[in-house]
Amino acid sequence: MPRSGRLRRFIKEYNESQKTDKISFIPPFFILILEIILLTHALIENNVFVIWLTTILLIISIIEIIFVSREIHEHYQCSSFDRELTIRLDDFIIGKNEKNVQKIVEKFIDQNPKYEKHRNEIYHISCQIMETHKKELWENTLELKLKKFISKNRELSIRELIDSFVEKYSEYKKDPDKIYPLAAKYIEKYSKK
Repeated sequence: MPRSGRLRRFIKEYNESQKTDKISFIPPFFILILEIILLTHALIENNVFVIWLTTILLIISIIEIIFVSREIHEHYQCSSFDRELTIRLDDFIIGKNEKNVQKIVEKFIDQNPKYEKHRNEIYHISCQIMETHKKELWENTLELKLKKFISKNRELSIRELIDSFVEKYSEYKKDPDKIYPLAAKYIEKYSKK
């Protein structure tokens, strides 16, 4: 039963691995099958030299399959660790509402000493999470302001609406390409009412 458990775990890891890992696992099996065919033929012909060579190649193919499967396993563990760490850090950052990344890293490691060795990863993931939160806040604020602005200025055309919106809220001047689709969506919504 433990072997089948390992096999099920490996199949799960293989299914969740990247395409390149999956593809790199196919050639060794193809070569292994060819070598088994050659070895069978050599045994029928009773050619000792070919038997030795194909046996050596067969062993090399088996070793290659073992290495590739270990690589897939290690990559899976690494990506699982990164996912878990990202989720924990995201929850931690939301809970602490801290703006300084260095303080976040220190406090997180104080609460979770098992991650001490992964300080650099924690720092980089924290930066990414904070950047994502900042972007989400910016987009949510834009959406709210745009909804209110459109509801008050329904008579304006979309171009006039965006120009006057950007004039009123200058922090959105550099991103008119994000304002236009949202404005079009809300104008369409209000025009249907």
